[in-house]
Amino acid sequence: MRKPSDEDVRTFRDAVKGTRPLKVAPKIRPHRPKPKPRAQFRRLGEAEVLEDSLHLSPADLEVEFGEELTYRRGGIQDAVMRRLRRGHYRVESELDLHGLTVPEAKQALRDFLSRVIARQSRCVRIIHGKGLGSGPRGPVLKKAVNVILRRTDAVVAFCTARPVDGGTGAIYVLLQ
Repeated sequence: MRKPSDEDVRTFRDAVKGTRPLKVAPKIRPHRPKPKPRAQFRRLGEAEVLEDSLHLSPADLEVEFGEELTYRRGGIQDAVMRRLRRGHYRVESELDLHGLTVPEAKQALRDFLSRVIARQSRCVRIIHGKGLGSGPRGPVLKKAVNVILRRTDAVVAFCTARPVDGGTGAIYVLLQ
């Protein structure tokens, strides 16, 4: 830093002429670092929900080829669902489950959900495929994703993606 010139000093003194110092020194607040983000629910509760999602009953798995998936928690407005169906929310992250077995897909989905929830993402896309290679069993990954998302507290809504984003082989998921 350079030292101010005599002219600058005189100009400053003229500018502050007639002012008086404050009687009480102002309180200077120390800079506090931003608090670390906290999980939305405890690890134990998260592990319990994710473990619970692995036990799928046959009644939970009733999804057919080409069927559109739609789900929303209470309190989610029609306008929000309309915007989600039309793809108006920016997709912040994506998971492709093609080619995975059901146990691999469940693990990948759990890991993905943990990451996007921790990052506080708002909207994600999950590509589960249409299940055309599943034979008479129907779309097994689609069924598993449907149940797991319904049981995940942070998921407030989901619906089938637009055809350009995968159609009945993908879903948009809206998170808290």
